[in-house]
Amino acid sequence: MKAHDGMYIDGAWRPAAGRDTIEVVNPADEQVIAHVPAGTAEDVDAAVRAARAALPGWAATAPAERAARIAALRDVLAARKDEIAGTVTAELGAPPSFAQAVHAGLPVKVAGSYAELAASYVFEEKIGNSTVYAEPVGVVGAITPWNYPLHQIVAKVAPALAAGCTIVLKPAEDTPLTAQLFAEAVHEAGVPAGVFNLVTGLGPVAGQALAGHDGVDLVSFTGSTAVGRRIGATAGAAVKRVALELGGKSANVILPGADLARAVAVGVANVMGNSGQTCSAWTRMLVHTSQYDEAVALAAEAAGTYGDRIGPLVNAAQRARVRGYIEKGVEEGARLVVGGPEAPREKGCYVSPTVFADVTPEMTIAQEEIFGPVLSILRYEDEEDALRIANDTVYGLAGAVWAADDATAVAFARRMDTGQVDINGGRFNPLAPFGGYKQSGIGRELGPHGLAEYLQTKSLQF
Repeated sequence: MKAHDGMYIDGAWRPAAGRDTIEVVNPADEQVIAHVPAGTAEDVDAAVRAARAALPGWAATAPAERAARIAALRDVLAARKDEIAGTVTAELGAPPSFAQAVHAGLPVKVAGSYAELAASYVFEEKIGNSTVYAEPVGVVGAITPWNYPLHQIVAKVAPALAAGCTIVLKPAEDTPLTAQLFAEAVHEAGVPAGVFNLVTGLGPVAGQALAGHDGVDLVSFTGSTAVGRRIGATAGAAVKRVALELGGKSANVILPGADLARAVAVGVANVMGNSGQTCSAWTRMLVHTSQYDEAVALAAEAAGTYGDRIGPLVNAAQRARVRGYIEKGVEEGARLVVGGPEAPREKGCYVSPTVFADVTPEMTIAQEEIFGPVLSILRYEDEEDALRIANDTVYGLAGAVWAADDATAVAFARRMDTGQVDINGGRFNPLAPFGGYKQSGIGRELGPHGLAEYLQTKSLQF
């Protein structure tokens, strides 16, 4: 695989400050496919300095011109869709069809949405005798995960560009090649030098240096709640803004009267997509006791079709972690219906699609984020019991409700402590705010709410 041996700083590829590198491994066969530089605090400092120098000019650029640069970026990403999909398949292990449709396709739509928002957003308004301005927050330190490498980059960089911010990106060490492709696309789109900068590296080194840098005004992080706490503490010491999109343990609540077969099939697909490596996956399926056995049978049948269609997990450590959770589920008394901890293939970081029945709310697999293709099915007695179980985790990122009619589902969803709920199979909306309650994070991504995260307000009184 093609890889740059430097950092993208101030509009050019520059040699890294140190000599250490990171191996990029294809999780499908566990072979090294490339090496990228392991960035240091010195690399981060150079990138932040470039971003600070570029900030006044980019912040003063007319919104229409910022919109034009984002539109150009969208077009470059669309033109390089095949290359992007192939890269994601190589370094993440995503099946080619999923890589094409989601990993390469969705970022194009998100970038397009911010090209439109940059041109139409109201950056100035009158309130009484005041004029209120929405201004860029400044330099953004963006730290992105490996599970949706390009989507998460675009979901941070595009609104930051639209707001007039400059950016330093530190991507996940497992998927740096996709980030390097994105830097090439930014350059090709004509984004001015220093507005976007890329430093590859390890989280405890480059990520920590970026989060703690005095020249960074906002840290936008997507990843685990544990790391999010550390970033929040670092930023808090400097009274620095943060946007944190963290873990989830989302509930898929199937109420009596819903289309059970469809609700179960869609729910299983939601969990198995991206090999279960989705923070918003509905990993807890809640079914009324009268329909429980039927739902378990349907889920087992649906999950059984994913054996040859599911990709590997991102690395060996993640594979061991997910298998450990499956073993914990068996140990705590959950009934294994499909799958298990045994390796489904001789080579690669694969885990079998797994379904547990007879899961109770206090079990580890019902409380902790597994981040693999593992579904827990829980029973409930009535709606109040279902609501108690749905809300009984430290997370609150997403969820789903199925009912005989939308009004019943909405009434239930309004009482769920979570940031986004799909009603009777509602489609994903790239303009809707995405983010969580409780320990699932702070702030929102996507659409106008995502743009607002990168703005601060100033009022002038007359």
